[in-house]
Amino acid sequence: MDVVALAIEFWGGTVTALEVFFLTLFFALPLGLVIAMGRMSHNPLIRVPIYYYILFMRGTPLLLQLIIVFYAPSYIFGINLNRFSAAILAYVLNYAAYFSEIFRGGIQSIPVGQYEAAQVLGFNRRTTFMRIVLPQVVKRITLPMSNEFTTLIKDTALISTLAIVEVFRIAKSASSASVSIVPLFVAGGIYLTLNACVTKFFVWFEKKQDYYR
Repeated sequence: MDVVALAIEFWGGTVTALEVFFLTLFFALPLGLVIAMGRMSHNPLIRVPIYYYILFMRGTPLLLQLIIVFYAPSYIFGINLNRFSAAILAYVLNYAAYFSEIFRGGIQSIPVGQYEAAQVLGFNRRTTFMRIVLPQVVKRITLPMSNEFTTLIKDTALISTLAIVEVFRIAKSASSASVSIVPLFVAGGIYLTLNACVTKFFVWFEKKQDYYR
């Protein structure tokens, strides 16, 4: 087993995992907020389809969704998606559903009196939400968001289903070739390190929110 070559492969796989992680967050967080707003809409034509979308995304495995997003366009429309693009699309659709429920819970936890007070003070709905409600929501959803972030780091291993080279796929191949479990432990160490960084970030972020106490 060429240690240097394997280390280079693991580095490449780690970069791929981080690309999936950050791209998913970049698209899924704002989409999740939009979906949360739709979920709370009084219009059933908006609320009901979003309810079933969230039900499907949260009720079926991400692994299945990856396969559907990659293969369904080819079978139905004759469109062949790039493997990496299909993976990002599946992750974004999946995590946006989870984020939307977290956002919805945070928004609905804000007392109605705060909206009424803002209205009395002359704030419009947009200003009320952006300057009064959203900062409080961010603090309240920090813990559940940290759980989703750490889960996302681990879920990046699932892109190997689409034959994308990432940490777990590299470790599995190296373990089979060398008849050793050491590469698997290395992969575990990489995921643990990445999640330790995520945890450290949220510890820092929680301290930054202390002024709300």
